[in-house]
Amino acid sequence: MNEQVKQSIKSLSDNIRKIISVDEKKLEYIIAAWIAGGHVILADSHGVGKTSLARALAQSIHWHKKDMQAGESVMDGFSRIQCTVDLLPQDILGYNRFLGSSGELIFNRGPIFAHFVLCDEINLLTPKTQGSFLQVMEEQGVTIEGKHYPLQDPFFIIATMNLRGAHLFPLPTPQLDRFMIRLSLGYPSEIEERAIVAMHGKSNAWEGFGSVIESGDLIGWKKMVDLVQIHPEVSSYIVSCVRQTRSHPDIESPASPRAGVRISRLVRSLAICRGLDYVPIDFVKETFIPAMAHRIITRDPSISPETVLEKILDTVAVGE
Repeated sequence: MNEQVKQSIKSLSDNIRKIISVDEKKLEYIIAAWIAGGHVILADSHGVGKTSLARALAQSIHWHKKDMQAGESVMDGFSRIQCTVDLLPQDILGYNRFLGSSGELIFNRGPIFAHFVLCDEINLLTPKTQGSFLQVMEEQGVTIEGKHYPLQDPFFIIATMNLRGAHLFPLPTPQLDRFMIRLSLGYPSEIEERAIVAMHGKSNAWEGFGSVIESGDLIGWKKMVDLVQIHPEVSSYIVSCVRQTRSHPDIESPASPRAGVRISRLVRSLAICRGLDYVPIDFVKETFIPAMAHRIITRDPSISPETVLEKILDTVAVGE
């Protein structure tokens, strides 16, 4: 069964990489976060394929009608939210309005009602609008005027964040903490960029691109995460690494216990992607930095979180 799932996930990855130039390991991390029920934030430049990546993920799945229904609302396969400073919470979540002819109150769903949501340039949103994501990310549901609207599995947010520019509002720590992993796609190599220009310079670049897995398969993989064995020694290692952020002299704002929970689920999901039913300790070391760097703040801005986390990995021994 594990080998079969591994091959299905490889088919998904290969399908995406047919149309999108993306590092294989980074794509694996994104898929693992998606299966684990987490969300991803991409701190990146413009035009490196973030939207196309999210679109390719969504279109690689054959969605069954029953999986598109979320209570009284219907979910889309893919939705993009282009963030601006004047965007309001109701522009994202949705709003109630009266139907003029009958006076009936109806709910107009917002773009958050999708299985895959690309939130482009999230730090252009004002703090009030950023806050509208908090409940959605944590509880997988929207509450409008006291009425709760659940969002159907799978629900996955890929948010992009500008690293510099005008009119930027830093994301609050509680919101950053809700993202399972932060990555940067980066610029492609010269050879990859030539291939991108050759393929996407044509209007029919996406012709023939289609689904390779069923929506039920993805939902089944999510249920398998809890079945992956994680040895107490591996759990203790995760906790030790997280707790080191609270006593390290270079860290001003350390990681919360939620960080350990997220890493635990991420490495279980990564084990599924690689056809295993247990978590090797190396999976924790491999994912610790991308899963933790956005959760801590260093005292000296010239020292990157990645540098400090590397030192923590070097000093924490297995079984400590």
